[in-house]
Amino acid sequence: MNRQKRHKRKSRVLKLASVMLAVCVAAIGYFVNQYQAGVSTAETVEHEEFKFKGEKSIDNKVNVLLLGVDARPDEEESRTDSIMVAQYDPKEGSAKVISIMRDIYTEIPGYKNYKINTAFYLGGPELVRETLKNNFDLDIEYYALIDFTGFEKMVDTLAPDGIEIDVEKKMSANIGVSLEPGLRTLNGKELLGYARFRKDAEADFGRVRRQQQVINALKDELLSAKGLSKMPKLIGTAQPYIQTNLQAAELLNIMKSIAIHRPEQIETLTVPIQNSYSNARYEGAGLALDIDFEKNKEAIHSFLEGDSANHERGSLTVSEENG
Repeated sequence: MNRQKRHKRKSRVLKLASVMLAVCVAAIGYFVNQYQAGVSTAETVEHEEFKFKGEKSIDNKVNVLLLGVDARPDEEESRTDSIMVAQYDPKEGSAKVISIMRDIYTEIPGYKNYKINTAFYLGGPELVRETLKNNFDLDIEYYALIDFTGFEKMVDTLAPDGIEIDVEKKMSANIGVSLEPGLRTLNGKELLGYARFRKDAEADFGRVRRQQQVINALKDELLSAKGLSKMPKLIGTAQPYIQTNLQAAELLNIMKSIAIHRPEQIETLTVPIQNSYSNARYEGAGLALDIDFEKNKEAIHSFLEGDSANHERGSLTVSEENG
């Protein structure tokens, strides 16, 4: 190779390196700018410090305890409005969510039997993890805790024009908004109200079904090209409202994997499954769910290990009285 050809080749390599550097600098600049834009819209939120002795999955799947909390300024302690376990398999690019009914009457380690959502009130995310481990043999490494305000702001950042949802009936009782039936585009507050509604014959089972519907709708929006471009701003917006033991590097790796291997759908399971529970009333707890723990434990492990086609879905028969 003569000197002139070597010079041209070296010049092309330098130009390519310069372009790549410029793209990287621009990408970092965009991320920082959008992240700061998100942070600027958020409020300052004080959080209680939680210990979480999460257990890593032996198959490298990522398991996260998701807790939606009704945090109110006039209350010293909060209870979980929703309890979910989300699993992402980076190898298969699959995502699954288990919704744990909050009215399950169960043993809470160190305390008397209560409804399962009382575990957070008594001992935070760690006691919820211990309760799920003891009753369902679930190993959960991470937790993420989000309050209602954070959810609303995240939705409005991700989808300023709203999320399209087919509202199946008129909804207004105890959700802070009034929704009319039909195909609607819901903002953050309205979408939260839709996911929380439970004043009908389906009660909490209907609410769990709607929460799973909302999760899939948000997944579709988030993994769209437009949604991915808003990811830095969304992280900045959400950061003050979410408590988690996920470190920034771990979160970025998971997000990168999800962006590359986008799940086509989020598979869902409701616990208790059909024909595995009965309604009961207990002093101090009110109406609750007595469940067959062994049957539900088997369903959970079958679902998480890949046999999701054969699991049974939650039934829709619990009374509106559930508290």
